[in-house]
Amino acid sequence: MIPIENTKKKTVAFYIARTDGKGSYPAKRASVLAKDIAKEVNVLFIVGENSPSPPDGFKSITIGRKANLIQTLTLIRPDLLIRDTGPTVSEEVEKIRNIVPSLLHFDDFGDGKNQADFVFQTLLEETIEEHAEHIIIDRQLFIADPILRSVEKSGLRKTAPGPLPHLVISFGEEDEGNLTYRALRHVSQLQIPLKVTVLVGECYPHDVSTLRMMALGRRNTVVQQPPYNMAEVYATADVVLCASGYMPYEVAVMGIPCVVLSQNDFELGLAFPKEQHGFVHLGLGRKVKQSNLLNAIMEPLLHEPLRKRSIERQLSLGLGNGKDKIVETIHYLLEHPKRGAGGKALSDMLH
Repeated sequence: MIPIENTKKKTVAFYIARTDGKGSYPAKRASVLAKDIAKEVNVLFIVGENSPSPPDGFKSITIGRKANLIQTLTLIRPDLLIRDTGPTVSEEVEKIRNIVPSLLHFDDFGDGKNQADFVFQTLLEETIEEHAEHIIIDRQLFIADPILRSVEKSGLRKTAPGPLPHLVISFGEEDEGNLTYRALRHVSQLQIPLKVTVLVGECYPHDVSTLRMMALGRRNTVVQQPPYNMAEVYATADVVLCASGYMPYEVAVMGIPCVVLSQNDFELGLAFPKEQHGFVHLGLGRKVKQSNLLNAIMEPLLHEPLRKRSIERQLSLGLGNGKDKIVETIHYLLEHPKRGAGGKALSDMLH
């Protein structure tokens, strides 16, 4: 357990946990934000059972076997908790409010979001339905992985696919439904020359050797496990096949024709990766027909106007630059906490 420096700086605690459909993006987002604010505040990562490793150079505290998040927060008393752990529970967040002056949640679809001070929903699309003022639904809050900067808007510079088009298959860190296997099996039936790169996630729980055996049966097909340079691989892609969580947002930063399969019903309900934004969404991956998948992959390779339209629609969204607005909110919450020490509302303390 590492003690926090005794300075006048305020403390921001990050608590990140792996959840279905989110992959590694929450950890990347937390790393970008932590590095940006580290000069002004003390940054501490709370590491739970399902948390990714904290970024290099930052202090961390591990939730012990006999402790939970609330007990850990009681010990460290941060000024702000930034949480990205999937759906939260109202009762737990209510208790945390009694400890932490300000709470910022990301992509929280649980009832605990109603007790947070701000909730940034980047996975949802704005609708006419009313929602609480503290819940901000805005795809522009998406923060692109810094390594993608070198290939930002690269689709505009790409020419039509050559004699060996490149398909990149990437279903995230965990790939719960093993869509990597399903997709590669279907793609192996294509009778045209095609370069295929399969990117296996860091927490891929299935048998990689099965993928490698399939790749051996088809020319120009490789299976890559971490570490790999994601930007380098995508820079040469003519089509990307991925899940419908955060990955389509990263694709839209680059501008690459993209076919999307959902891992589960939650991802299926996300409205972003659709035709009007430059994507081909084929629904649940476990139900996709081979003919539909192969046709969707081939269309942008064979039809230049369709390829260009997909790229233009993606890049017109202007995604990837949400960091400044989020950092501004972090500083606002530090300077204007919603509650005082001990969680008591400031309005109550003034009376």
